Amino acid sequence: MAIQDQREDLDRLYRELNARADKLYKFVLLYSDYIHTQRDYGTGQQIGMIDVHTLTYIEENPGTTITELAKDWNKTKGAISQTVKKLVESGLVTRKMKENNSKTVLLYATEEGTRLSIAHKMYDLVDIAQTTEELMMKCTPEEIDTFYKVIDVYISLFKQDEK
Repeated sequence: MAIQDQREDLDRLYRELNARADKLYKFVLLYSDYIHTQRDYGTGQQIGMIDVHTLTYIEENPGTTITELAKDWNKTKGAISQTVKKLVESGLVTRKMKENNSKTVLLYATEEGTRLSIAHKMYDLVDIAQTTEELMMKCTPEEIDTFYKVIDVYISLFKQDEK
């Protein structure tokens, strides 16, 4: 096969596969913008999605640590520490030393943090219900389930790549 023929085959195959991959790239970029947007979850305070989900994790798991958060969220301890620092500075989280272990810092939601976490959960329930309703206008329940199954497989693939 001539080099020109091989190149044409390669270009054709690339265009076919890349058309599908481009949809995924666009989704990821749009979702990245969405999660980094500051919003009011119902308390009058503007906060980003990553920060509020971290707060909710702490609220639901009192006494969790940076290490546990990093492992669960698949982030570095440094990245989680920065997020927690913002939450502490905002008065949403407190740090307490573990008894008999001065190296372990336990994290707890403050009263204000708990109020925001609860408001966030209510906000997400409404948002998820609305999104699901909109998806159901154009997709079957089976198609939506398949979408989430594919996401689960992608997550597994990403975790394999990290090893």
